[in-house]
Amino acid sequence: MRAWQVTRNGEPEEVLELREVPVPVPGPGEVLVRTRAVAVNFPDVLLARGEYQVRPEPPFTPGIELSGDVVEIGADASAITDASGAAPAAPALAVGERVVGSAIGVLSEYAVLPAVAVRPAPEALSDEASAALTIAYQTAWFGLHRRAALAAGEWLLVHAAAGGVGSAAVQLGVAAGARVIGVVGSEAKAAVAREAGAELVLVRGRDDLVEGVKAATGGHGADVVFDPVGGEAFEASTKCIAFEGRIVVVGFAGGTMQQVRANHALVKNYSVLGLHWALYQQRRPDLVREAHDELARLAASGAIAPVVEAVVPFADAPAAVQRLAGGTTTGRLVVRVAD
Repeated sequence: MRAWQVTRNGEPEEVLELREVPVPVPGPGEVLVRTRAVAVNFPDVLLARGEYQVRPEPPFTPGIELSGDVVEIGADASAITDASGAAPAAPALAVGERVVGSAIGVLSEYAVLPAVAVRPAPEALSDEASAALTIAYQTAWFGLHRRAALAAGEWLLVHAAAGGVGSAAVQLGVAAGARVIGVVGSEAKAAVAREAGAELVLVRGRDDLVEGVKAATGGHGADVVFDPVGGEAFEASTKCIAFEGRIVVVGFAGGTMQQVRANHALVKNYSVLGLHWALYQQRRPDLVREAHDELARLAASGAIAPVVEAVVPFADAPAAVQRLAGGTTTGRLVVRVAD
């Protein structure tokens, strides 16, 4: 089979090489999937650069999110239990079933994934949209509902609202009955955030974020902040957070990690909550499965739909990863692997 592999650490377009490698064989608790589409994620950029928290030794295959068809199910794949041992963590899967999944190493024609990381693809979504569902929408779901307990009628501030995870947070916020303010990097991206459901969109560098939020909320501030950016975005959020507000830290794509000032949180009475979604997949796959079922229901109702900016052929995968690294994308880039 063909697989894109990182041959050395560096910029994606320079270090990704298309190679012929053996089709992997699923072991106990694993599933072999024939890949239909792979969504490009920022961790793919970091994997190529050797800057991700997991650092495989080159050569290795990147890609962390796919849609595809089950080809083979390893022994005992359906018998795995969650951390409590009380319930099956893996869904009942069938050969030939269209699925979505997440694991490092899927930018290839076939991929082996843990059974607990594979779930039925929502019928309402195309292969490309399904490939872009898991990580962005699971991250947004757990951030808004599990960590921040977002309630209907609350004000939600979403940074990078035109990006993959940001647009997912906007859509899920609207679906939950929240009033959403989006922050984007340019006027060109503002339309994406509005289309996702944000009732107000602020443009970094043009609009005063703090004053804009205060004006929109009548001085109340944002009840929940969804922050995948860090740096100045986080600092501004602490200045317009509501009484008993919650800031959810989901990443620092802006390059500067959030610096939490405990004295400021104390005086203003707000919370800063971290979210590492992969830990839920490791420790509470039952919750991930429940979230997936709810996301599938929302997709079927039309309440959510991944924003796919472009679908590129398998041969152009390195260019797509490099484009994401440049920070100019809106929504998701998806690599079409097979029909």
